Formats: sequence, structure tokens, C-alpha cells
Amino acid sequence: MPVNKINISDFLEAHESCPILDVRSPGEFQHAHIPGALSFPLFSNNERAEIGTAYKQVSRESAIKIGLGYFGTNLVKMVEEAERIVAEKNNGRKEINVHCWRGGMRSAAVAWLLDLYGFRVNLLTGGYKAFRQNAIRELGNEYNLCVLGGYTGSNKTGILQSMQANRAVIDLEALAGHKGSAFGNLDNIQQPSQEFFENLLAASLVNCRKKYNEQVIWLEGESQRIGNINTPKLFSDNMKKSKMIFLKIPFEQRLDFIVKEYGNYSKEKLIGAIIRIKKRLGGLETKNAVNFLLEDDVKSCFAILLRYYDKYYLRTINDNEFKNREIIEVHSDTTNASENLKLILKHA
Repeated sequence: MPVNKINISDFLEAHESCPILDVRSPGEFQHAHIPGALSFPLFSNNERAEIGTAYKQVSRESAIKIGLGYFGTNLVKMVEEAERIVAEKNNGRKEINVHCWRGGMRSAAVAWLLDLYGFRVNLLTGGYKAFRQNAIRELGNEYNLCVLGGYTGSNKTGILQSMQANRAVIDLEALAGHKGSAFGNLDNIQQPSQEFFENLLAASLVNCRKKYNEQVIWLEGESQRIGNINTPKLFSDNMKKSKMIFLKIPFEQRLDFIVKEYGNYSKEKLIGAIIRIKKRLGGLETKNAVNFLLEDDVKSCFAILLRYYDKYYLRTINDNEFKNREIIEVHSDTTNASENLKLILKHA
């Protein structure tokens, strides 16, 4: 059966029914890949570097010979790994999607091998590069967004999670692996690369469109920077002009919620986060917050921090960039996600 060369749209459709094998090197895959793809490297990082050097410094033919040498020793291993993957991911059905960086010799070689063995192979024309171009276009599209706003401690993430069962929701913090403040990565989760974050966001937008058609997409109001990640400018601009439902909850209720959420982290981690905002918090408030924490008065420490974040959030939403957006205030006296979801949907 001949290898089936397909464009990016058909390739992503095919992904819904069979696995994607990314035959680039492990390093390329780790940096960024198509969400849901599996690493299936034709060459190791060192082998790829050696072949690339030969291509640049000697000749194309020399590089191909080196590559064939490495490829030849792995033929059986690659077939067996492909069999394992389809048995686990595809109920044994021998259909598979393959791509490399730009649809060149690496994916062609693997596609030839798997086709020879009897797999039905879909080969992505243009490779990962075609996917990236498609993802960037997706991020520039206009989407019908509704932004959930509210001061720190309003449990906005909990509300979005309650929505996910039957509404289009994108959790930017989950995609970025960060909660968006100096305290946003106390669990030391490794954030994705900027490129992979963009891939994840683009894929989430596509999934929302497919599943919910033209329904509004809900997401939490975030600054453009989430930890080490930047929300792509065109998408961020889309957010800034979208309607915001602003949840207003009293300070004390939000403080209690923050104490429950963050109060069990070690003093060392919390003090480290406080020190990171020392310049903006101010020397005296920093000293007071740290001292309260050392005295095991977590609530007084967090009260200082919450007042700081309230002022910061208020400045952000009053910025000129947001003046033309529609903002609907919803008042509540609880941080309970289910109760607040009911209130919010009355105003959506």
C-alpha cells in the first residue's frame, strides 16, 4: 500500500483515529511538538548532530551514508516499537501518522519502513513546520471569548473547572504550568517552552471550535506573562477587548481561601516568593510579611500580600488597553465555585 501524503488539516483529522509518530530527535521533540504526538526518533541527538555536521562540512552524500548506517541497525527495533504503539493506542489497527521537521528524508525513511512492513502510513506534507504555521494562524483568529475576572483568591480556576463538563473552557494557567504570580510555581512544575505552549493553546482552540462550534470560550483573565510564558500578542489582544465577567468577593472570604490554598507550603518557599516581589511590595511590607510568617501568623502575612495583589489587579484592569471592553460585575459573598458559577451564568 503506497504511503498516503496528506496536508496538515487532514493529518490532524487522522490524528483523532490513530497515533502520530514524531521522528525528529529527542531534543527537538522535547523543545516542542504536536500535542498528543509520540516521540519516535530516527536518530539520537548526537547522531543528528553528526549527520548535520557531515552535511555542512563534507557533502550531502556523506551525511546520507552516515544516516543510513544508523538507520540500518534500528530497523527491527523501530518496527517492534510501532507495533507496540498501535497495540496500546490503536487497538492493534496498523494505521499510523508520521512526520519530521519539514517532510524530508527522516519521515520518508520511517514511512517507507513501516509501509514495507504492512502499516497504513499517513505522511505529513511539510512536517512539523507545516503544523507550526497552522498553529500561528490559529492563534491570530478572532474568537468569541468571555474573560472571567476577579481579585486574587476568588477561586476563578475552580469556576472554570466546574464549567468544563459542558462548556468551552481554556485554562491558560494549566497550559503554562504556572498560576501566574510570584507564588504561581511553588510546586516547581517545569513550564513548557514558549513554542510548545503556543502549540497547546492552538490545539485547545481548535478542540473548542470542533466540540462547541461557535459557542463562547471561557478563560481566566491573565496578564500577558504567565511565569516564563508570554500569551501570544494577537490572542492577548483578543482577550483584552472581550467581555469580562468580574467576580467581586469580600476581602476576608478571599483571604480565607488563599490561606487554605497556600498556607501549607513550607516557609522557605513562601519567603522565597515574597522576596521575589520585594521591590514592588516595598521594604517595610516585605519585612512585616516575612516576620508574620516566621511567627506562624500565616493569615496576617497573606493579608499583606492580598492587599498588594488587589492594588496590582485594579491597576491592570483600569489600564487604557481595557477601557473599551464590556465589564459586568457579579457580587458574591463566597468563594464556592459551584455557587459562583450559577451567579456568573445569569450574566453571561
